[in-house]
Amino acid sequence: MGENGDHRLRRIKLTYHTSAAENLFTKSDLMKSILPDSAVLNINRYIGFVAVMALAALPAVGAGSAKQAVRKDSDPSITIYNQGVELMLAKRFPEAQAKFEQAVKENPRFAEAHNNLGYTLRKQGAANYQKSLEQYNTAIELKPKLAEAYMYRGVLYTEMGRKIDAQADLAALQKLNPQLAKELAEVIKTGKEEDRFYGLSSKLRG
Repeated sequence: MGENGDHRLRRIKLTYHTSAAENLFTKSDLMKSILPDSAVLNINRYIGFVAVMALAALPAVGAGSAKQAVRKDSDPSITIYNQGVELMLAKRFPEAQAKFEQAVKENPRFAEAHNNLGYTLRKQGAANYQKSLEQYNTAIELKPKLAEAYMYRGVLYTEMGRKIDAQADLAALQKLNPQLAKELAEVIKTGKEEDRFYGLSSKLRG
């Protein structure tokens, strides 16, 4: 560009920066000349207040997930259900039944609670078989892939002499949980249920 060109470019840049500074100074002086100092101070305070309010209105990062966690942890049906599982494993079936009934009252769509309620009813005698069946049916309607419900409904059908229905549950269980299907097949074959908890819904985390 040459020495003369460089000098011209520097003069242009200097002129631009000087004009910008003068323009900013002129606007500031104009505002002060039109408004008294107190009014200018109030305007600045108002702008600051609006900015603070705008920031406060923004959602906090992660607030949505935190609220969801609180709601989940506060679900009383899970706590009651877990208490029922402990009682059931201790073979305190009437007490466990009461807990599972309370859990499904709190949350009617709690499939695992319906499943375990069906078990505790069945374990208290043939007089409860129909009520037990209703609970297993509800559990499966709510959660069609809940393998444990098919397992013990199949056991119940066997005890009720409904082997065709038991075989149907066995066929469904073979697709969902082959290990539980082997257990149910043995019950159907022998007509005897081993004294262990292999088709129950376990505890859940809140």
